[in-house]
Amino acid sequence: MKTQKVIEAAHKLSKPYRVTNGKKFRLKDVDPGDTGDLKSDDKTRAKEALQNGVDALAELQDMLYAQDRWSLLLIFQAMDAAGKDGTIKHVMSGINPQGCQVSSFKSPSSNDLDHDYLWRCVKELPERGRIGIFNRSYYEETLVVRVHPEFLAGQKLPAECVTKSIWDDRFQDIRSFERYLTRNGTIVRKFFLHVSKEEQQKRFLERLDNPDKNWKFSANDAKERGFWKDYMHAYEETIRETTTEHSPWYVVPADNKWFTRVVVAAAIIDAMASMNLHYPKVSSAKRKELAVAKEALLGHK
Repeated sequence: MKTQKVIEAAHKLSKPYRVTNGKKFRLKDVDPGDTGDLKSDDKTRAKEALQNGVDALAELQDMLYAQDRWSLLLIFQAMDAAGKDGTIKHVMSGINPQGCQVSSFKSPSSNDLDHDYLWRCVKELPERGRIGIFNRSYYEETLVVRVHPEFLAGQKLPAECVTKSIWDDRFQDIRSFERYLTRNGTIVRKFFLHVSKEEQQKRFLERLDNPDKNWKFSANDAKERGFWKDYMHAYEETIRETTTEHSPWYVVPADNKWFTRVVVAAAIIDAMASMNLHYPKVSSAKRKELAVAKEALLGHK
């Protein structure tokens, strides 16, 4: 009963951040500092909501694993310091590690570049009964590669394949790929953690000022801030062109990490609730077998 109430609350909480109409989507309409109905002094309430979400996710994931029919793919994209790692860590903290796998995609290797851009991600798709998390993904091909054309030049594509419509072609390919996954039992949910440029600067400075966080900072992080407008344009168009009813984007305000985590957990719960998850039904023959096994065990005390 408690889980059902959490599911209902999760749908209500996550719905405003789900992009349902790509044509009308504009990134400027989403405030990175938004906290919905929760105010900055509601962190205790948010912490409780997150814990309830984590507990509900653990229960749903257990049924997902036992049922062994569906799989769930969660894709996280964001600018640096938006909080992807922390969100994954906190939201999935109650999940059984046996039923979850995280894949991070950094710069492609020479082997990756000898294949199509989906190849390295396809290899990491979750099995039935499991949750797969992509920390960055094939969407880098319409984001960082678009912002930096030199990366596209390094992909060794035939000249005939690099046309003026290459980005539209990739949007079409991705939509078709995600539709294919859905038709084969993999539910796809995509998250853009929307951090403001000001908050990113603040977090970068914290990394520089705190010796324990120095390792998180790279000179390239600061360099990429110079392409902020280009990235925002790339994200807006990517989200607009690839959000669909079966594999929607959630644009989640990320200036307040506590709120980001609550919304992401709610969206995942909402997705899993749509699968009609339940534990496998035991046949009458199996019940008889179990009864015999129990009798044998009780007879060997």
